[in-house]
Amino acid sequence: MKSTKKQERDTQSRLLDSACEVFARKGYRDATLAEICERAGANIAAANYYFRDKETLYAQAWRLSFQRSLETYPASGGVSPDAPPEERLRGRILSILQRVHDPKSYEFDIIYNELLHPTGLLAEVMRESVEPIRHGLFTLTQELLGEHATDTQIQLCHMSIRSQCFDLILRKRRQKLHPEIEANSIHPYLDVDIETLAGHILNFCLAGIREMRMQIHRKTG
Repeated sequence: MKSTKKQERDTQSRLLDSACEVFARKGYRDATLAEICERAGANIAAANYYFRDKETLYAQAWRLSFQRSLETYPASGGVSPDAPPEERLRGRILSILQRVHDPKSYEFDIIYNELLHPTGLLAEVMRESVEPIRHGLFTLTQELLGEHATDTQIQLCHMSIRSQCFDLILRKRRQKLHPEIEANSIHPYLDVDIETLAGHILNFCLAGIREMRMQIHRKTG
């Protein structure tokens, strides 16, 4: 009996689910199609049929992990687009931290392993997926700095906001995947609740933005 469309979709879905978990745990280098297929209850021929090769499956697994993460924690943080910019910034910060902190956000486990052993295979899919979110935060940063801010000033503030949020990626993932490294760290992982961390990052960022905005105002008169 020939496979039905539903059976084919189920097989693809199981392979992708398995790939998300295996790539998150082992990274691209140490993950194998054999293990992914075994966990999915499929064979390697099916993986090659649906995804062509390990490289394509890797990119698709990251994309799916990213999409699922955003479905659970929207980039806006649930804050209305009509809310004051400070509230919208807090929403975006909170969204990033929630996604990083969730153990099922395999996208960050995969990124962490990619940082340890770069392949370059995620560059395009990450650019396509992440760029709209980056642009949204960039535009919000521009709004907070004011109309006279230069592109360089906006980029510097944008970088500072993201850096504070994404420092958690390295520490949280290192704690999860390589606890022996984190255990010997001079500065162990800061275990505070997400709301507290989001509030601190927001206040720190807004203080810096206010100072830069004052400097811009003094220069532009």
